[in-house]
Amino acid sequence: MSAAINHHHLSHLFEHERELFQEKHPRSHELYTRAQQSLLGGVPMTWMMKWAGGFPVFMRSAKGARVLDMDNISYIDFCLGDTGAMPGHSPQATADALAWQSASGITTMLPTEDAIWVGNELTRRFGLDYWQFTLTATDANRFVIRIAREITQRPKILVMNYCYHGSVDETLIALHDGVARAREGNVGAPVDPNVTTKVIEFNALEALERALAPRDVACVLLEPAMTNIGIVLPDEGYHAALREITRQAETLLVIDETHTFCAGEGGYTRAHGLQPDILTIGKAIAGGMPAGAFGVSKEVAENMFARKDADYVDVGGIGGTLAGNALSIAAMRATLENVLTADAFGRMIPLAERWARGVADVIREFELAWHVTQLGARAEYRFMPHPPRNGGQAAAAHDELLEQYMHLYALNRGILLTPFHNMALMSPATTPPDVDYHTLMFGECVNHLLGS
Repeated sequence: MSAAINHHHLSHLFEHERELFQEKHPRSHELYTRAQQSLLGGVPMTWMMKWAGGFPVFMRSAKGARVLDMDNISYIDFCLGDTGAMPGHSPQATADALAWQSASGITTMLPTEDAIWVGNELTRRFGLDYWQFTLTATDANRFVIRIAREITQRPKILVMNYCYHGSVDETLIALHDGVARAREGNVGAPVDPNVTTKVIEFNALEALERALAPRDVACVLLEPAMTNIGIVLPDEGYHAALREITRQAETLLVIDETHTFCAGEGGYTRAHGLQPDILTIGKAIAGGMPAGAFGVSKEVAENMFARKDADYVDVGGIGGTLAGNALSIAAMRATLENVLTADAFGRMIPLAERWARGVADVIREFELAWHVTQLGARAEYRFMPHPPRNGGQAAAAHDELLEQYMHLYALNRGILLTPFHNMALMSPATTPPDVDYHTLMFGECVNHLLGS
């Protein structure tokens, strides 16, 4: 019989952890109070309100796999900027390149030689023939959706239920009791997403065939394994069938590797031999600098420029003045060449395996109806006995209070986890003792949770 969670007991534990957090972080609380005067929500970005302590920790510095806050508390960082700092904080090669380039020109709207190197390297890693650069993966996804519509002359896209592709309007849609409508909390939607988008469950091939049958879908946009609703892995044979179905429907296949880059130096695409028409990526490739990119196949590139009235160089809706700037490109080259290398992933992925084994051992010891899933250098535990096959199943298992308690318990003991998930990411600077300390802390947390 699996151990049950007493939510009345959990509420008391959570309040105790909140009190402890407030006692330990007087300086962060002072800064948060001051920030209310000029910052919306008291933070520079509203997502920073998510932390479970009632106010965020204010950072003093970050290096490698460590963050130091304004109360001089040091943390092992498994959040890593929700993937943006996957190379570790301020890796030396990237910091050196940024220092040199910032003194030599930040942005000029002119290409640099570094851009050629980065384009060639992205082709080597991911297989797509031609690349363009953006400032975020959100921008990359926005641009490729427009390109797909232009090429196919079809109005709609298709995404997966509870997907995440940044703040792209077309992707803020979900299934509610089987009915597609705007994702809950969607702020000021400019148009009903049903007009622009179809949504189905991940791993649902029959639903995919039905959705593409009218031949009105320009592209299927998906992560090769879902990550933002928790890690949801593809069924065996799913990607081969997905590729065949999209080709038969003459629908472009767009793979978003922004988070699944954790699977290896060429992301999930290279690790599993996928063949997308377009690939998008961001966050980690520039060591924390704002940057993104999209790659296209030779056929897509030819079709892009076949329509002479499509404006790719001025006001056609593609690009931005700061996209491809010299500083972000220099950061990409330094990070890809020296930090997120094959050797680095060879260390990071075994650490995620070690993290997952430690969590699994605790789950078994306490007979919890939970599971842990690993995806390359990333791993996550969920409050359900078996891994979900789709976003709907993953969302149904969400327990907000339990999740906040687990995060806050870790935070109070010097561990940062991704605030949106029970997820840990390994960097090249993460160590086995970092992982083992998490296992120890996780076991103590569960012990308190069950009242042992």
